[in-house]
Amino acid sequence: MPKWRISVLAFAVAAAMALAAALPVSPILAFLLGGAGALIVAVAFHRRDPPPPAGEPPAPPRSEPERSSASARALVEKLPSPLLIIARTGRVSYANPAAHKALPRLQPGVHFANLIRAPAFVEAVGATLADEDERSFQFTTHQGRERFFEARVGLLPADAAFGPEAQVIVQIEDRTEARRAEQLRSDFIANASHELRTPLASIIGYIETLQNHARNDEAAREKFLGIMGREAARMQRLVDDLMSLSRIELNEHDRPGEEWSLNQIAADSASALAPLARQQGLNLEIELAPSGATVLGDRDQLAQVFANLIDNAMKYAGPACTVRLFTAAPSKAHPNRHGVTVADDGPGIAREHVHRITERFYRVNVSSSRNKGGTGLGLAIVKHILNRHEGRLEIVSTVGKGSAFTVWLPRGGTDRTSEKPVVPAMSDRRTA
Repeated sequence: MPKWRISVLAFAVAAAMALAAALPVSPILAFLLGGAGALIVAVAFHRRDPPPPAGEPPAPPRSEPERSSASARALVEKLPSPLLIIARTGRVSYANPAAHKALPRLQPGVHFANLIRAPAFVEAVGATLADEDERSFQFTTHQGRERFFEARVGLLPADAAFGPEAQVIVQIEDRTEARRAEQLRSDFIANASHELRTPLASIIGYIETLQNHARNDEAAREKFLGIMGREAARMQRLVDDLMSLSRIELNEHDRPGEEWSLNQIAADSASALAPLARQQGLNLEIELAPSGATVLGDRDQLAQVFANLIDNAMKYAGPACTVRLFTAAPSKAHPNRHGVTVADDGPGIAREHVHRITERFYRVNVSSSRNKGGTGLGLAIVKHILNRHEGRLEIVSTVGKGSAFTVWLPRGGTDRTSEKPVVPAMSDRRTA
């Protein structure tokens, strides 16, 4: 025991004995009280500094540099960014857990040129190993899918935590998602500008024609004004869809909480489009029960989903075709969900286009879509509305046989634990 502890213990014993003697008690009781106090103080000191196990020498106290090195290594291991330490030989001497997660091929002692086979990475690390200067650089990998990284490389002085020799340290940041979001934003602006520029240029051209040599041509004036009206309406639809998409994205993470009948919403949307179907010579069949299929949602947005799907089916199915709206059979891929399908017997969609048709401004046939008044945003709006409702859009299409778009939404209210399919009776089948 250190000398200062012996002094403290002696002082505590003396104080305890003096206190016991001052109390109006018998000498024997005073002795016992003083001894008990001394024993308590001794036990406290003994617990505070336990002796080393028998046969094992006491551990020497850790120096300040050792404690600093241990803290530095613990901090590096907790960093969320991948971190590599590379020896003068070019071998990786240390990698934190984030680096192992980001680089599946990482093995202890692997050469950095074999780890990331990107010219920019190899050149930057090699140059820093040679001249010890700090560098920032970017590189791209193509293992499975393209990934974009930003990195910094610099000299790491000799340190007890990572080695007695100076090494190179590389910090890597995965910017793939940020780069993809930036590219999507850029593409969106470019596509929106292009979509607006085309009808706007057409309108300006016809105005100039009417102001000059077609000024007094009544037949040309009527023709050009009709074209200008259609182009202006097309721009109006595009602006409306852009505004709608912006509003949907603004509250996409706010889940609606009102209960509605999915069957009723889908049937009402189809009924609103029935006059247009008759005008185009299409058969619009509604095969849904008048109620049921309770879901949690925003009624206006869900109505927009079915309006867009039915309108698309009517546009691209062609005259004399049939568009059907019916309850989807229960699916193991979509458990505890209600489904409503919009199907047509039109030309169908080629397989390579199916997974992309919900992208903004993506069209299977650009000229056909524009001629039919499409903006290229209808299915993108559907996708974002369903994302807000935690729903899914299932697309099945066969060229020459038609397409089926099924909306799947989580069951709500009393339907949450019910897995019985809703089978419409014959009286529920209606032809608009």
